[in-house]
Order: sequence, then C-alpha cells, then structure tokens
Amino acid sequence: MELNLNRADYLQVGVTSQKTMKLLPASRHRATQKVVIGDQDGVVMCFGVKKGETVTVFKTLPGQKIARLELGGVLNTPQEKIFIAAGSEIRGFTKRGKQFLSFETNLTESIKAMHISGSDLFLSANYIYNHYCDCKDQHYYLSGDKINDIICLPVDRLPRITPVLACQDRVLRVLQGSDLLYEAEVPGPPTVLALQNGNGGDSGEDLLFGTSDGKLGLIQITTSNPVHKWEIRNEKKRGGILCVDSFDIMGDGVKDLLVGRDDGMVEVYSFDNANEPVLRFDQALSESITSIQGGCIGKDGYDEIVVSTYSGWVTGLTTEPAHKESGPGEELKINQEMQNKIFSLRSELEQLQYKVLQEREKYQQSSQSSKAKSAVPSFSVNDKFILNKDDASYSLLLEVQIAIDNVLIQSDVPIDLLDVDKNSAVVSFSSCDAESNGNFLLATYRCQANTTRLELKIRSIEGQYGTLQAYVTPRIQPKTCQVRQYQIKPLSLHQRTHVIDHDRPMNTLTLSGQFSFAEVHSWVVFCLPEVPEKPPAGECVTFYFQNTFLDTQLESTYRKGEGLFKSDNISTISILKDVLSKEATKRKINLNISYEINELSVRHTLKLIHPKLEYQLLLAKKVQLIDALKELQIHEGNTDFLIPEYRCILEEADHLQEEYKKQPTHLERLYGMITDLFIDKFKFKGTNVKTKVPFLLEILNSYDQNALITFFDAA
Repeated sequence: MELNLNRADYLQVGVTSQKTMKLLPASRHRATQKVVIGDQDGVVMCFGVKKGETVTVFKTLPGQKIARLELGGVLNTPQEKIFIAAGSEIRGFTKRGKQFLSFETNLTESIKAMHISGSDLFLSANYIYNHYCDCKDQHYYLSGDKINDIICLPVDRLPRITPVLACQDRVLRVLQGSDLLYEAEVPGPPTVLALQNGNGGDSGEDLLFGTSDGKLGLIQITTSNPVHKWEIRNEKKRGGILCVDSFDIMGDGVKDLLVGRDDGMVEVYSFDNANEPVLRFDQALSESITSIQGGCIGKDGYDEIVVSTYSGWVTGLTTEPAHKESGPGEELKINQEMQNKIFSLRSELEQLQYKVLQEREKYQQSSQSSKAKSAVPSFSVNDKFILNKDDASYSLLLEVQIAIDNVLIQSDVPIDLLDVDKNSAVVSFSSCDAESNGNFLLATYRCQANTTRLELKIRSIEGQYGTLQAYVTPRIQPKTCQVRQYQIKPLSLHQRTHVIDHDRPMNTLTLSGQFSFAEVHSWVVFCLPEVPEKPPAGECVTFYFQNTFLDTQLESTYRKGEGLFKSDNISTISILKDVLSKEATKRKINLNISYEINELSVRHTLKLIHPKLEYQLLLAKKVQLIDALKELQIHEGNTDFLIPEYRCILEEADHLQEEYKKQPTHLERLYGMITDLFIDKFKFKGTNVKTKVPFLLEILNSYDQNALITFFDAA
C-alpha cells in the first residue's frame, strides 16, 4: 500500500528543543486535535485549526527556555494536563491554559529530560536523575555519563517502577529505586526513547530507541537481561534520530513507526509478518525535526503526521488530498474556502511587506542620527560535532533559525574536508601559512538562499591536535557572526566501546606520580573523545576505546597517583606518552612514565591495515585505468575484446570514481599511519629511523605484505 501525504505549514513559534510538541487527546475518534508547543523563548502555545485557519487557544508569557513538554493526568484517563520543564522548575497547565502547578525541584542543573506517569515525575539533568511522587523526592541516581533522555515502563501494566536512562556512552541504564539494575548496550549514543505502540507493546517492556548516528532499534527491558528484538542500520547515511512516535498512519489497524531526524528527514515504518520494520514513506524537510506525533489536526477524518522543526515551524503531512478531483470533463474548481485562504495570505503578506519597509526606513533614519545606537541582533545556532564510526570522519552540523549567508572554517591543525552529497553550498579555500599564523585550513562556504542547515565532513590525523572554529554569518542586518569552537583531540578517531578483545598483543604505558584522580581524568578527557567531563564516581575507572579507522583498541585504567594504558597499536601509546608528558609538565607535576612494548603488536597492526591498504591500492589502480579503457571503447565501438576484469571496471566506472572522489586522501592517510608505526616502534628502542622512511615508501608503492613485515623486522 502506497502512502501519499501532502504538506501543510500551520504556524511558526520560537526556536524549539527536542520533544516539546504534543497533540492533546481527541474528543472522539478521528476528530481534530489541539496542538501544544513550547519554545526556547519560554512561551507555551496551544492552537487548533478551523476552516484551514489556525486558532489560538492560549499562549503564555515568555520565560525560561522550555527543555521538555509532556502530557499527563490520572492513569487510564485522557492525558490532558500539560507539563513543561524550564530551568529547574516544572510547571503544569490545564488544556485551557490555566496554571495549576509550579514545582521548583532541588536540581542544581537545568532539567534536560522529563517523563510523567500518573503522580510519578521522572527528571534528569546532565548527569543526575531524580524521581518524585506527588512532588516529593523518592529516588536519586548519579549517572556515569550524560543523560540524553528518560522514560519509565508503564506502571499500570507492570508490577514495578522501571525508569530507563539513555546515556551518551552507548548504554541504556535500567534502574530500580536509586540503584542500577543493569546496563544494556546499544549500537550508538541513544538520543531518544519511546514506548513501543505508546504502551510498551504486548509485554509492556518493549522500548524503542534512536541514536545520534541514525540507528533505530527495539529492546525488551526485562527484570534481568535485555532482549534485543530488531535494529535498523543507517545504511542511507541519514541524520541522527531526535523523535519517534507510534501511530496508524497507513490505516490498516496496526500502529506504524514515525521517525524524525536531525537532517529534516521524516520516515514512516510499518511492520511485516515477522514484526520487522519496513520503510513505507520518507520526506525531507529543510530543518531538524524536534518533535513528531500522529493525529488529526487540519480536518476531521484525515490523519496526519505533525512535526515541529528547530526554527519553530509546526508542519503537517496530511492524508487529505491537495486537490479535490472533479468529475470527467469538468474543470477543476477552487472552492470558496481555498479562495478565502489565498486572499487572507495575500493580505497578510502585504501587511508584512509594509511593516518591514516601515521598520527599514526607521532604522535608516536612526542610524544617521548623532545619537544612533546599533544593537547586535541575536540568533540561535544548533551545532553538533559527531564522530562517524562507518568512515572514521567527523560530521559538523550547523543549523540556524534564519538563513545562513556564509560559514568560515578555520583550523590550526591539519584536517581534510570531505564532500557531502546533501551540501549545496559553494566552497572556496584560502591559502594558509601555518608557520607564521598557525592556520592549516581556511575555507568559506557560501550558502544558497534560504539555507538554514549546513553539514560538513572532516577527517583528522591522530597525534595532531588543536582547535577547529566555525564562524557562522546569517542573512541579517546589521551583519553579525557567531563563533563555535570544536576540539580536535590527540586520539580523535577513537570511539568509546564496552567490550574489547583481551587476547590481542598489547603494549603498556604506566604513569605514576603525585596527581589526583580529577587531574588524570582531565588528561584523558583532553586526549580522547566521548569521555564524560566529570570524573566518574568511585576511586578507579576503566574505559575501553576502538579506533574507527584501523579497528585497534585501547584500554585505560586510572586512579589517584596511577594510570595504566594498554593498546595493540604502538602509535597510540606513543601519542599518549607525548601528550600526557606535556600536560603534566604544564601543571608542574613530576610524572614517572614506564612502558612495555610487545613486538608481536606491530605485525598485528600491519595485518589490520592490510585489507584496507590493498583495497585502496586496487581502487586507485582501477580509477587510473578508466580513461584509457573508455578511449578503447570509443575507438573499437564495443568492449567484447576486453577481459572480464576490464569490462567490469567500465561497467562500474561511475561508482568507482564516486568512491575515489569521496576519500581522496585515504591512501596517503594509510601510508602515514604505517610510517608513524615504523618510527614509533624504533623510537621506544631509542633509535631514530627517519632516514629509512624513503625505503619504506618505496616498498609501499610496490606493496607486498610480506615484504613490508620483513622490512619492519629487519630495520
């Protein structure tokens, strides 16, 4: 069954945060519903749609930024009460807009996530979780990493209260009271949680999760061990998931899965006979989807998907036909309702144009006055800097509430900018003099009209660390700019994991000295991504990491006065040794460093590099042959005389060239890693082998794995 949905934009509020829009329950089946939304100006607005026009039910005064909005009420009754989280306060409103609750929590940080179930209130700040019942403190938990979302399994269907925290370190933490029951690992940093079908599925324990790298999954939260039911990989390389909902938009009696992503993609999944999700519909909007709900807004009897976007648009994707078909041979008639709508839109547009003209003239006059004051216009920037495991690159996402004019990228560390298919901006590079001004990269992205979102891909080199800066200039007057900074860390391509292979040949780096647990933790935060800024609870901590480019691993265990780092890659140990020594020297801490090098680890690392290097060399060779083969094809008129291998290269020419274009420096990067491995191996032995690097490059140019290993052993 094919799903046809038509877009309808209802209104625009201020900039919105994740999960701040809900539909109030309908009075009867498929009747129109009211929409309630909170924005970062602190305004809560409730509206409905009558005869194609939006009608405001209530609107509050501005206040603190609204971080979450949830519906609540007595269990097993319509959930009509509106609750918002702003700062450290929870406020409650009736569906008519009357405030009935103002509860100041004891949280020292702003509330980031909220879930309501009857008289139970579940809240989390960055690291702290609190459970309240009738506004009285019940339970408390300090998480080991940032909490992105929170939910509780349905208390009316299960004999226990089971809160679940979605944490940045790729785990769902399942709680019982104030204690951790267990941790369930998921394939990416979870950003959103939702109950399957809105009620936890058949068992009441089924939980949907979406991750920041675009994966979607279903997990059953039992009392002992989690059961992973299904998972959708992000094969189309779409954005991270910000919101999910269950609603029967297909009209077949089974609830479908609605998904909103941070690249503006709206998706609908239905379920096959094996209860596996199948993509039925997708549509790209131009902004992040912060909230998504299924319901009926525009007209009785027509279901729709209602979304809110980052800049505050409330948009519907409705099953109502865009045009009503006429009978055969008749002309299509625009009904009176449509004519009225067009007339009101035109008059509204004329009023806005006149108002803009007036304000512009007023500004021009005031700017010529001797007492003129020019205020810098404020604007909101939504940014993310995420490591992608699939291609070992960083995605820099920049989203502004108004159209972007240009973005200047500046880096004091060598990085490569990679092509992004979705990016329509024109890029220009400026020449840099790294020695005199420290700039390794200066690039300007000039955006097309009405572009509010820009995605860049960056690949860094481990061991080279510094700061990447983005200067964002929107299309507003007077011209203003915001600067965002992102740290490129020494081991920037390492990603947190929870399981490693302990049978690999490991090199060990040991630190000892007069340093505190907080100091050694700050060094690890400086060196590695995805480490929580706050020191974890306890006297000792162990973190595991995996290199997304080479698949080598790192184990770090540290406590007050002692640190132990193990890796199967000598270069990782070498980078850590250099950076940690420098950081300790800055703080005037006397550091004792010892290390043990395992010779077998070099061969092991070269074997990990081998398939990647072999593939890249073969790809480069194929791409070099394409032009010559195409000339032969034109000259001979056909390809029958070519061997199958060459015919295959011609058939896949476009795909091969596209792949090679996407990773132009892949081969050089692999050569660099092998060279670093060679230098680092002998550096730990106290030998400088930089003079032998040209011989190593000769071997790599005529690559043979055995010859390379022999060279490493004999040097």
